[in-house]
Amino acid sequence: MSRPASTNPPGRPPLRRGALTPTLIVVAVVVVGFIFFANVWTDVLWYQQLGFIEVYVTENLARILTFLGGFALMFLAVFYAIRVAYHARPVYAPDSESRDNMNRYQAQLEPVRRVVMIGIPVLFGLFAGSAAASQWQKILLFFNQVPFGQTDPQFGLDISFYLMSLPFLGFVTGFLMSVVVVAGIAGILTHYLYGSIRLMERGIFTSRSAQIFLAVTGAVFLVLLGANFWLNVYGTVQNQGGRWAGALYTDVNAVVPTQTILAVAAGLVAILFIVAAVIGRWRLPVIGTAMLIITSILAGGVYPWVIQQFQVRPSEQTLENKYIDRNISMTRSAYGLDKIQVSPYNATTDAKTGALAKDAATTANIRLLDPNLVSSAFSQLEQYRPYYQFPKALNVDRYTVNGKTQDTVIAVRELNQDGLNASQQTWVNRHIVYTHGYGVVAAKGNTVTVDGKPDFLLSGIPSMGVLGSDTNYQPRIYFGEDSPDYSVVGAPDGAPQREQDRPSATDSTTETQYTFTGNGGPSVGNWFNKLLYSIKFQSSDLLLSDGVNEKSQILYDRSPRDRVEKVAPYLTVDGSAYPAVIDGRVKWIVDGYTTSQYFPYSQQQQLQTATADSQTTSGRTAALPNNSINYIRNSVKATVDAYDGSVTLYAWDDQDPILKSWQKIFPSTIKPISEMSGQLMSHVRYPEDLFKVQQELLGRYHVTNADSFYQNNDAWSVPNDPTVTDPVRQPPYYLSLQMPGQSKPAFQLTSSFIPQVVNGNARNILYGFLAADSDAGNQKGVKADSYGQLRLLQLPTDTQVPGPGQAQNKFNSDPDVSQQLNLLRQGASDVLNGNLLTLPVGGGLLYVQPVYVKSTGETSYPTLQRVLVAFGDKVGFASTLDAALKILFGGDSGASAGDSANNGQTPATPGATAPATADAQAQLKAALDRANKAIQDGQAALAKGDFAGYGTQQSILNSAIQQALNAEARLGVAPAPAPSASATPSPTASPSPSK
Repeated sequence: MSRPASTNPPGRPPLRRGALTPTLIVVAVVVVGFIFFANVWTDVLWYQQLGFIEVYVTENLARILTFLGGFALMFLAVFYAIRVAYHARPVYAPDSESRDNMNRYQAQLEPVRRVVMIGIPVLFGLFAGSAAASQWQKILLFFNQVPFGQTDPQFGLDISFYLMSLPFLGFVTGFLMSVVVVAGIAGILTHYLYGSIRLMERGIFTSRSAQIFLAVTGAVFLVLLGANFWLNVYGTVQNQGGRWAGALYTDVNAVVPTQTILAVAAGLVAILFIVAAVIGRWRLPVIGTAMLIITSILAGGVYPWVIQQFQVRPSEQTLENKYIDRNISMTRSAYGLDKIQVSPYNATTDAKTGALAKDAATTANIRLLDPNLVSSAFSQLEQYRPYYQFPKALNVDRYTVNGKTQDTVIAVRELNQDGLNASQQTWVNRHIVYTHGYGVVAAKGNTVTVDGKPDFLLSGIPSMGVLGSDTNYQPRIYFGEDSPDYSVVGAPDGAPQREQDRPSATDSTTETQYTFTGNGGPSVGNWFNKLLYSIKFQSSDLLLSDGVNEKSQILYDRSPRDRVEKVAPYLTVDGSAYPAVIDGRVKWIVDGYTTSQYFPYSQQQQLQTATADSQTTSGRTAALPNNSINYIRNSVKATVDAYDGSVTLYAWDDQDPILKSWQKIFPSTIKPISEMSGQLMSHVRYPEDLFKVQQELLGRYHVTNADSFYQNNDAWSVPNDPTVTDPVRQPPYYLSLQMPGQSKPAFQLTSSFIPQVVNGNARNILYGFLAADSDAGNQKGVKADSYGQLRLLQLPTDTQVPGPGQAQNKFNSDPDVSQQLNLLRQGASDVLNGNLLTLPVGGGLLYVQPVYVKSTGETSYPTLQRVLVAFGDKVGFASTLDAALKILFGGDSGASAGDSANNGQTPATPGATAPATADAQAQLKAALDRANKAIQDGQAALAKGDFAGYGTQQSILNSAIQQALNAEARLGVAPAPAPSASATPSPTASPSPSK
């Protein structure tokens, strides 16, 4: 039979079909390798541009070396375990039937034996190396540790041993034990496969080489096990499994001795294994191993259980007293609670006339603008273009205005590319044209305009106001919390400007263009970098667009928190970054924490749970990671420039040993506090998440007596936020406040405490009030001594001062308040309760809550129309805080609120003049009568199915409500008797609508 003729043309060599697959594999490897290289090199460019290449190199070098070390240890151990077992295989197996079975397996394995003997060690080496690389921080801290200068109360060792040495030693011991176990199993299986170990009717046959392997493996494992027992002795002070953290009575008197015994016993049994390897007798190591197992069960488990059940439990309070005292002391030290100032506060509930006279400065600064509610007001009044936006929650800060400190609510006008219409959603628009936001908007915190709008200190486009203008600060926001994923900016001198900048004026329809002039990102001016970033962002447009030129930079990773986390991977970053105008720039201020979970005798907290409140659950503030800690310091203050994205880290707590260790590791990345400018110092504040963690602990650890702590009869809880429906904690609030005992007001972060909540039930009365001093001063590089001082006002446990929940309930149930709020709710309006503030003034606790009214519609926004106040069981309610306080305190509060200038004023109307009081009262009564009649007529029309008539009455109702608000605003405060606990007077003498 003849072969078919060849289809190849004469003279052409035949095709080698086998070359296609290797070629495809090589191409795939090259492509994947280049993609990997692109991501690595673009990271290098990013860190290099920011000036933090040291962090990237050190971190990745540590990861790589650790990976290689872990890989090498596991690979070599498994490889030589298999290799030694293979070369020690017997020539003849003692059992022919078993030999036949093994021979079949060996025959099947033989073609791939060399691959398997390399592949298995490589596979386990990769797993081991990856696990080891994830521990790079422990390794670096161990080799660069700085002593604390503080010892633990049990062993007298420096705290750095527990935070930096013990975790490393535990990691090394555990890793080596894993290596020994995996290598041992691999060796045993190989010995079995090739006949060195056989299961026989008379028992187990082991060759001499297998015996030596088992003995050496067992001895090494037991030595490591003994080291682990020894480390467990010191680990008892980090124990979190008992009722209190640390080494308790059972640990000290039972666990520590037994772990020591087990460590010695493991070492002795290891010696027996070595002896067995020499003499070939296994009786002693087998007996020793059995005794070790029995001892570990009895001494390591049963004996401590017996001590706990029959010695400790009957006399627990007495026996654990010393260890509870250690837990209290070390926990307070680890969380920075050991220097808290605690003062008794015998709060009165009697709202006496003139009670606020001694608190005039605090009263003048009471914040009325709720940063969580006025975002839409900022948007409607200051957005100007659909491609701008404001965050859901604004920030509270303070600025000096006319020589006085003014609390402000502040935000930046960020870019919102989703505001572009569909026809504008092109690659060029999203990445080259629309690149940045514009301007800072700030409003007074303690007052509003007469019609309830924010009273701006800085606003408009271009920016104008008492805080400055575009001429004295850089208003462009390229880096913010809602910036685009990436933008390409920059151009040669004289090139056309392509970036959309801002409207040419507030009321203008024309736009201005701009070209970025800073150093904000890596260059994409050459084809190689363009190619790399095209791969990184999977965009061919980036490679081909004419908008990318030789001077172009690419801006990405633009969130302030993300940037700080990348350049300082050892920090836990606070969930709230806030902007401030500092030295002519808009800078984001970010707080960074050094943390640990290894502090001896300190109670662990779960970060995400401890910092959760109504802000985090609503998404207004970022939640912290789900990590457990028992040590925390606000060690770093970081700034991120909103224009060029530059990151600066300052050593805020330069005495923190963990930070000192990281400074040794990254010596050029953290600047000393002496380089912080005076303006920056004036805007730093006590961080919220640190405060939340501390207040959560203070619920129990305000008690410093061990007996009382054991009884847990004075535990507190943070109250739930009464302004939301879900049972979630009330967030802390920033206020300018003069605490009892302070000589002047300070910007403070505040919270309150009620009795411990058990199964959702609690008496909502006030037990404590906590404030953290947030004023660091305004001197360059000098932190005020008072900054960070925690002050706790402790009320008597038999107090009847209402808590926030009771105060909110009084507001909701008061008949006069309820009637007027219901009137505001009629028609197309919603009534929104603002944040409920608690202030220790007037010898008691004052509650203040702004009330906003928002009509329906896409362009509506809330305006402040009323202020609710409460003191003890009394309630006041008026259109201004000043008027409400006068009502609450019998006609004279003794101090003026920040909005006192609004008393008696009405929204400005061209050609209108303020009417006399009598006329205003008559107008108010008439307006309320019209509103009442409109409600009744509207319901009657609705019952008849007359929807047109119902709509007419709704229009009349809305008009009457506005007229009533205007009339009441003209009245100011009418003389009224002091309110009683049973009834609250309305803000004016005018009657309410009759039924």
